[in-house]
Amino acid sequence: MPVVARSAAPPADGTGRAPRATSAAAEYLRLVLDDAAAIEFEGPLVRARASGADAATLAELEDVRLLALQVRAAFAARRRRESELSALFDTASDLATLRGVDSVLTAIVRRARQLLGTDVSYLTLNDDARGDTYMRVTDGSVSARFQALRLPMGAGLGGLVAQTAAPYATASYFADPRFHHTDEINDGVREEGLVAILGVPLIRGSQVIGVLYAADRTERAFDRSEVSLLGSLAAHAAIAIDNARLLEETRTALEELSAATRELRAHTESVERAAGVHDRFIDVVLRGGGVEGVAAAVTEALGGRIAVLDEEGRPTGGDGGADALPPDPAGALALARATGRTVRDGEWWTAAVTVGSELLGGLVLQQAADLSDADQRILERAALVTALLLLIRRTASEAEGRVRGELVDELLTVPLRDPDGLRERARRLGADLDRPLAVVVVRVPEQGRGRALAAATHLAATRGGLAGTRDGRVVVCLPDLAAGEAAALVCREVTAAVGRPVTAGGAGPVDGPAAVAGACAEAGRCASTLEALGRAGESASADELGFVGLLVGEGRDVPGFVSATLAPVLDYDARRGTDLVATLRAWFDTGSSPARAAEVLNVHVNTVTQRLDRVGRLLGRDWSAPDRALEVHLALRLHRLTAVDDG
Repeated sequence: MPVVARSAAPPADGTGRAPRATSAAAEYLRLVLDDAAAIEFEGPLVRARASGADAATLAELEDVRLLALQVRAAFAARRRRESELSALFDTASDLATLRGVDSVLTAIVRRARQLLGTDVSYLTLNDDARGDTYMRVTDGSVSARFQALRLPMGAGLGGLVAQTAAPYATASYFADPRFHHTDEINDGVREEGLVAILGVPLIRGSQVIGVLYAADRTERAFDRSEVSLLGSLAAHAAIAIDNARLLEETRTALEELSAATRELRAHTESVERAAGVHDRFIDVVLRGGGVEGVAAAVTEALGGRIAVLDEEGRPTGGDGGADALPPDPAGALALARATGRTVRDGEWWTAAVTVGSELLGGLVLQQAADLSDADQRILERAALVTALLLLIRRTASEAEGRVRGELVDELLTVPLRDPDGLRERARRLGADLDRPLAVVVVRVPEQGRGRALAAATHLAATRGGLAGTRDGRVVVCLPDLAAGEAAALVCREVTAAVGRPVTAGGAGPVDGPAAVAGACAEAGRCASTLEALGRAGESASADELGFVGLLVGEGRDVPGFVSATLAPVLDYDARRGTDLVATLRAWFDTGSSPARAAEVLNVHVNTVTQRLDRVGRLLGRDWSAPDRALEVHLALRLHRLTAVDDG
């Protein structure tokens, strides 16, 4: 309250006599209520002495004055206590509202400075990791060096407080020998200008974790109430720090729990996704689906694009393509096969498709995002299912190929046994023997015969036909195609599978199983004719061979024609061991030039002339006339073709 200055007042009764004790007591009460300064309590007593009051009155006034001062002091102490309690309440409120630990500690240090009326207040915390203590919060400090001070454990007044867990105060820091002085601490305190310092411990459990200080820049003695007040604030500071630790531990625990929950949720989702994909795989297998169904299930579950590789790392199908392959697909496939696990190369993930030690191919998923272990297992499971499907397909194909081959072999057997039974067995394989059938014979080197038969069997299965082997040649029966068209189709497919040109002859189409054997013979002659004409690697039917085709076609008596034309020469060579046929062939091939024929035969020109004379005596002198020469030349070619065909 404001202090009201008062001038000397006349006696209360206006007579000039000394004031009565009761009126003086009332005046003292007014001074107490007005929160007057202590000096003003001397006024009534001074006026009483000046008015000549007797000793008894003066003694009574002195008692009243002392009592009023005591009441005044009690009021002041109560107000101070109320202020301290308010500060403690505010601090407790700060803790209750879970404010940040820095703001709570700053408020505590500021209140300590205000309540104790000191120049500076500050708080230090122990750093167990570094083995020292550091300045955490300051209020009223002006020295940057002091604010950044780090103190060795056990040094300075704070070291004494930490060692004893009891408050310490000094009226003159530099003159106090009770604690260990260091140059670093002294320099910091001196730069801040501190003289009187009070420190109280911050205790958590039984451990001192720091010290709260109040300090003045002049000498000062701290009383018990100030030590108690600072101790209460220190207790609140320790609670704030402990709460911060608990909150941090709780926050960490919640984050760990949240991370575990996310991981569990992700794991659950991956398990559910894997279970869903597994069901899709089972459905694909049970429905008789193919690799495409497996690829679709993988991309639906994992995203990205997928490509299917053959055993050499080349794309064979799937949802992707060449742009969905890693830089070195064969290398990635080899590594995946060796490790038995998914191999990553940038944004490509490769899993090997194997059966035992045999590599059948691979799956490549193009996915830029990381795949979890569970997702990689999905891709590996897809590769396993793909291997199962390929194995089933291969086994079924081999079994079907054997059945189709047996049917072809029976169709080519003369006489034909049980045509109706053959029709029924063919129908079960999807082939109708009553439809017009084109028959194709393929001449294939022995080392490529297996691949050729596999390709021909696949082609026949997809087009409702049959395929097999006969006398080392691949035979294919295809419905509803012309002979030349069927031969060209088979030639392309088998050439691609074998990797080198093959020769294919076609015949038909024929009606009914009984006519297949004859068509096969004609197709075989067409294939042989192509090779004899230097057209290996091509395809043709009898109709496409022109005049020669009329001779090699079904129903033509080629051996009879050859015998009727060349029989004398053939018999002569057979009896005498000569080679007039070769001489004739060389003569025609060199444009009817004896000299060039002699070079081809590596004999003298006279020898050629003598042999041709012998031919003339055997065949007649007109054998070299244009009409006869064409017949002889054709017979020579057919003799050569029938010899090749017989071989």
